[in-house]
Amino acid sequence: MSKHQPTPLFPTLPELQSLALKDYPLLHDFITSGPDWRFQHWHWGKDFLLYIGRNKSEHTYTRFRNDVEKFLLWVFLFEQRPLDELRKTDILRYIDFCVQPPLDWIRTQLHDRFELQSGYFQSNPQWSPFRMVKPKHDKTHEPDVRQYRPSQQTLTSTFVALSALYRHLIDEEICFGNPVPLAKRDCKHLIKDSQVKNISRLTEQQWQYLLDTALAMADEDALYERHLFIIATMKTLFLRLSELSERTDWTPLMSHFWTDDTNNWWFKAYGKGKKIRDITVPQSYLPFLSRYREWRGLSPLPTRGEQTLLVEKIRGRGGLTGRHIARLIQEVFDAAYTKMKAEQGLNAAQKLQEASTHYLRHTGASMEIERDRPLKDLSEDLGHASSATTDTVYVQVERKRRASSGKLRKV
Repeated sequence: MSKHQPTPLFPTLPELQSLALKDYPLLHDFITSGPDWRFQHWHWGKDFLLYIGRNKSEHTYTRFRNDVEKFLLWVFLFEQRPLDELRKTDILRYIDFCVQPPLDWIRTQLHDRFELQSGYFQSNPQWSPFRMVKPKHDKTHEPDVRQYRPSQQTLTSTFVALSALYRHLIDEEICFGNPVPLAKRDCKHLIKDSQVKNISRLTEQQWQYLLDTALAMADEDALYERHLFIIATMKTLFLRLSELSERTDWTPLMSHFWTDDTNNWWFKAYGKGKKIRDITVPQSYLPFLSRYREWRGLSPLPTRGEQTLLVEKIRGRGGLTGRHIARLIQEVFDAAYTKMKAEQGLNAAQKLQEASTHYLRHTGASMEIERDRPLKDLSEDLGHASSATTDTVYVQVERKRRASSGKLRKV
């Protein structure tokens, strides 16, 4: 093993909650082979991540795990000094490292951290801390890891995770200062962004192609009824992928659709920050809900207390994972792209090839803004902490007016 070869430090949240180091022999050897503080630091990281897992979402755990793991590996293998001795300049040096990591620390494919072999969890030598993702629409060329550069969003997330780690260590009276905010202020890699925001959304025409394609697929083969329901639900109710999938602490049910005393329909979603919110359900959506339920042999609309899973597996038991839902959505995106490209040309269809599941939420919200829905009402449906967030992310009316007036300039 190379002196600086990285090794995974933390498994998934459920595995970390029941972790016994004797079951992870390579991890045990790694964290006990260096100075005494290496083993101690690993426990600091473990305790912090368990705290995040208990008090935040599993998605937040995964995001923080990636950043804490990279940081600790840098400390262990390169810096070789305890966390509580690091200062602003050290954090800035770490960010330099993240901007240009060793090439053998970068992979172009996602690999599991640990593999179960002969009853033990062995560290996967194919895993690496950094991953370079090729563009979704490029199915031919393999990315060149020499071109790796983290996005501004990735760097910002790194500062957020490290600052949260240090705040936790301060609360536990392990560290007595947080060098991360000062480093962020002076970081040469962070660029203040005043550019025009481009929301990842579909146009009206692209959305219509997507919906029409999903309808046609479901009409032709009943197995695609589930695809149609998922796409209509994600866009119309502005759902995140995690809000439609089964999680350890929440399973979406049919009874999460409910009516108030004036017969308005609502949907109860479990969102970010472990917050439950009620989303308005428009009348135009109910036929899609009824169609899907009738395909499953249910009454047209949900009843109070109904424990039927909202989106269930066709084979096996339980609800769908986020990854499974994303695959179903991608099938329809691919079919809609092929159809629109043939009928309207590549330029018109390009975004359907690039789109991810989150485009559906953005598309639905942007269309609501365009029909002049009150910002506060939309903000509550989206689950934003304040309408200011909604305004920052989605309002593009002024931008369009600015672009329109700019076209009139003379050379």
